[in-house]
Amino acid sequence: MISRRRALTGAAGLAALGACSPGQAGLLTEADVHRAGFPTVEAVKWMGGEIEKATGGRYRLKQYPSGQLGAEDDSIGLARFGAVDFARVNFAAVNNLVPETRVLCLPFAVDSMDHLHRAVDSDVGAQIRAAFDRVGLVGLAIYDAGARCFYNVRGPITHPRDLKGLKIRSPMSDVFLHAFAAMGANPTPLAVNGVFQALSTHLIDGAENNWPTFETARHLEMAHYWSETQHSYSPEILTMSKERFQALVPADRDIVVDAAQRSVPKMREHWAKFSDESKAKALAVGIKVNDADRAAFRETVSAVIERETKDATLAALYKKVRDLSG
Repeated sequence: MISRRRALTGAAGLAALGACSPGQAGLLTEADVHRAGFPTVEAVKWMGGEIEKATGGRYRLKQYPSGQLGAEDDSIGLARFGAVDFARVNFAAVNNLVPETRVLCLPFAVDSMDHLHRAVDSDVGAQIRAAFDRVGLVGLAIYDAGARCFYNVRGPITHPRDLKGLKIRSPMSDVFLHAFAAMGANPTPLAVNGVFQALSTHLIDGAENNWPTFETARHLEMAHYWSETQHSYSPEILTMSKERFQALVPADRDIVVDAAQRSVPKMREHWAKFSDESKAKALAVGIKVNDADRAAFRETVSAVIERETKDATLAALYKKVRDLSG
């Protein structure tokens, strides 16, 4: 968990970038580790435009993409302490902070993008978003992040035995660390914006993520083997500082919530197109893609799922997610 001192340090960085004070009416700020043009960044940009129109220009959005304000842990800490208004992070970044998010990160909990959409559009998604209230955040919208697959510098990964001994970057989440270890890998916790350098210096042998991150973060320059494990569909969460949200008048709160919710279908449409384009770019430069024995991988993590769903709340959420499988 990010400390208050670390959050305030980030706030100083925000001021150094030339932004107005977070408490100044008229300016809304947002942090994202992805670059401009990435679907999450574009969805929030669209939301900002809708807020600006609905408030007659009283509020406008200033974004800080490309990790300008730090890693995802930094972003979520800045939002919790009101140093920025919005932060978009992957569920993996808040697994330890908001346990309910762990359910949608569990290996093989979600079978497909359609299954994920059914889950997050149901009371499962509403319950997870509401859980952010406990930690000083408002859960506004859940965005896509595609199927996560392994990629590495050594060779094809078709079976868990192929992961044995490989140093694989893991999000800084117990769910992912335990799952990768159970699959046979040597999990190495690392922020996503450190993966390129870690691959370049051979600190790690590989990582796992979606096609857009693999391509836009240039991981494909070192890791030439992509394996279709599709072991997780860990989505994204757009949050807002609870302090800043409550400082808005009720009508403006409604505008923010409405714009965030309407940004979801925009994001999904952009994500599907962007993901296909990223995959095509990767294949064009010679990335080798192989199928994987997903049943074998699923078998290795049964104990992880059992341990993670011992809590009654998480067990009930997990059952709802699996019941929504096609």
